[in-house]
Amino acid sequence: MFQQGTGSTTERRILRRAEVEAKTGFKRAYIYSMMKEGKFPKAMRLGVRAVGWDSAEIDQWITDRLKDRI
Repeated sequence: MFQQGTGSTTERRILRRAEVEAKTGFKRAYIYSMMKEGKFPKAMRLGVRAVGWDSAEIDQWITDRLKDRI
């Protein structure tokens, strides 16, 4: 387990697809489509049939989207 950034107490971890879907509200096909277009953080290979996303990258992506609303 490691921590992100200086002064941050948020735990940084690897999110599986179901967690990313729950956090973003997007389904698998849309997530992969955005990844392909470079508009969403890339998944990292965890095993032969498993991928995951860096929680800090997903949190930052969500924060950036919320900033764009204003």
